[in-house]
Amino acid sequence: QVQLVESGGGTVQPGDSLRLSCSVSGVRLDYAAVGWFRQAPGKDREGVAFTATSSSPNITDYADPVKGRFTISKDIGENTVHLQMNSLKPEDTAVYYCAEGWPGINVRDISHYDYWGQGTQVTVSS
Repeated sequence: QVQLVESGGGTVQPGDSLRLSCSVSGVRLDYAAVGWFRQAPGKDREGVAFTATSSSPNITDYADPVKGRFTISKDIGENTVHLQMNSLKPEDTAVYYCAEGWPGINVRDISHYDYWGQGTQVTVSS
């Protein structure tokens, strides 16, 4: 059974950085898609950053609001996906989730992911 556990959330000030981690068990990340999503109060869950590794060229993609500020990376040895978040803004405040799916999915399509973590809270406030 696939399980995902997020960690690294917290409360920071605008301009600060945080590094989220998603520890994955039950599937090898050298053949999987993993996405980071976030959900703010009263809003729909939205995609943030995505990575997929398979026999095809690897995919890394970002939502426009986080391009240039967030970086997704995959540690195959630790079977963990990280999300480095720099220059954080108050509008980045949300619960952040990681999710896993088959590596051939449309990584931006939330409905294509099969397994989800429990989420970690990120609050950006002065």
